[in-house]
Amino acid sequence: MLVTAAAAAAVVVAGLTYAFLQRPDHTDSAQPGTDATMRCGTTVCQSVVGRSVGKDLVELLGGTGGGRIRVTGESGTFIFEMTIAETGATINDKSLVCQEAATSVCLVRGAQAGKWLGEVLVSRRGTWSREQTTYLASAGYLGLHDVNEDGVADVVAAQLACDGQCNNAFVQVSSIGGKIIGCTTPAPARDQLPGWPAPAPKMSQIRPCADS
Repeated sequence: MLVTAAAAAAVVVAGLTYAFLQRPDHTDSAQPGTDATMRCGTTVCQSVVGRSVGKDLVELLGGTGGGRIRVTGESGTFIFEMTIAETGATINDKSLVCQEAATSVCLVRGAQAGKWLGEVLVSRRGTWSREQTTYLASAGYLGLHDVNEDGVADVVAAQLACDGQCNNAFVQVSSIGGKIIGCTTPAPARDQLPGWPAPAPKMSQIRPCADS
C-alpha cells in the first residue's frame, strides 16, 4: 500500500541520515579546494561523469567504498561527500542528472540491492549546497521533473505497491528537501506509469499518498 511504501522510504532516509551524521568528518556545506590525491573511500578519486550547469561543472568522483561530488565554477572548486556511495550505491555515467533554472538542481543516483538511492545538490543565487534528504525508489526509476511547475525540479521516484509483493507500481513526487507532494494512482505494472521509462506525471495526475 502507498502509506507502507512511503513509510519504508522514510525509514531508509532516517537510517542513512543517522549513518552519515556518525561520520567524524561530515559537513553540511562544501569544502573549497581540490587535491590530486583526494581519496574516495580507500582509493584515489577518479572522475566518473560531469555535467555543465550554467557556468559551473558538476562532477561525480568515485573510488572503492566512497565518492565525492565536485563543483567547479566562477566561485572556485567545492567538494561534497557523496553519501549514497558510502552506503554502497553503484555510481556510473548515468548517475548524474541536472536541470538548469533560476534554482538549478542536480540529482546523484545509484543502484543498491535492487533499489535506487539518490541525493540532491541545489544552486541558489549561484551558491551550491547539498540537501540532507536521501531519496529511495523501489521500482527502477529516480529522476527530476518539475511536476508542480514552480520553477524548481522535483524528485520523481517509481515505487512498488503492495510492499513489493505485486507488480503494481506508482510514482511518488517529492519537493527538494524531501517533502512528499503526492503520488499517482497505482498502475498494474511499472511500464504503464505515465511517461515510462522516464515517468513525468502532471500535477493533475497527483493525489495524496494514501491507501489504495
